Amino acid sequence: MKLTYFRGHVPNFGDELNTFMWPRLLPQGFLDEDDSELFLGIGSILWEHYPKEPRKYVFGSGYGGYAPAPDVHDGMWDVIFVRGPRTAARLDLPLSKGICDSAVLIRKLDLPPAGGDIGIAFMPHYHSFTRGHWPEACAEAGIRLIDPRDDVEEIISKIRGARMLITEAMHGAIVADALRTPWLAVRPIHAQNAAKWSDWAESLELDLSRHPLQPSSLLEAYVSATKGRRYYGGRAKQLGRSTLARPANKVLTLLAARHLRKLSRCEPQLSRDDRINDACERAHQAVEEFLRSRASVMEHRP
Repeated sequence: MKLTYFRGHVPNFGDELNTFMWPRLLPQGFLDEDDSELFLGIGSILWEHYPKEPRKYVFGSGYGGYAPAPDVHDGMWDVIFVRGPRTAARLDLPLSKGICDSAVLIRKLDLPPAGGDIGIAFMPHYHSFTRGHWPEACAEAGIRLIDPRDDVEEIISKIRGARMLITEAMHGAIVADALRTPWLAVRPIHAQNAAKWSDWAESLELDLSRHPLQPSSLLEAYVSATKGRRYYGGRAKQLGRSTLARPANKVLTLLAARHLRKLSRCEPQLSRDDRINDACERAHQAVEEFLRSRASVMEHRP
């Protein structure tokens, strides 16, 4: 069964969690390169692009609206559970399937120790590094930057050591919540990345508070103003790299730093202990039940 997740041009924490977690949660040798069966794990990866022939097994994945939804009732899907009630409803599944994002199962693992006293940290969305100036803004604000493109274990260690995580990256919040690090959600600069947050939050009965994020560059301001609709055009990227943009970028970076300092004084969030415990146990039970059923089928094969 082949581990299947989104692979971009650069590593991204939420996606790379798959390679960290599932080999530790599943029996040795369970995952292989046999693409006649696909193991769909963490990420907004429920879309119609998969080939019909492989059997697809869904473990906490979500629908993000980036592409048309798949028909999970065509006989080639086994949905163990999905990220939340919105994904369950969109795919016409029982709401009981909307347990939680499977990254909650990080609570079942032996983890790297907390990375010292990190203080207040900020994790941008990984796309924000190509269009913004967040290292400079964080340095100006005196806030620790957590780069979602870094090594997964290093990021986990920093999240565990943070007093509070301000995050544009959804899996920053998901992992922080699972590890009981208080977090503060900011609305993504690219509006298309916002919808999936509610799916996860509702799985934990969490009243999500999302704060505005001040753009750190002229390109981010453009993306925010157009809600991302024109971001991928060449003119927008040229605007961000032009000599004329430099004075505006410097001012916007300083304003972003000032806004980060303001956010650092806001009240962070955490889901209730009973809800995170229940979601983790239900997800773990669903995985264990699947493994037992799978072992029984394999045992009785001729």
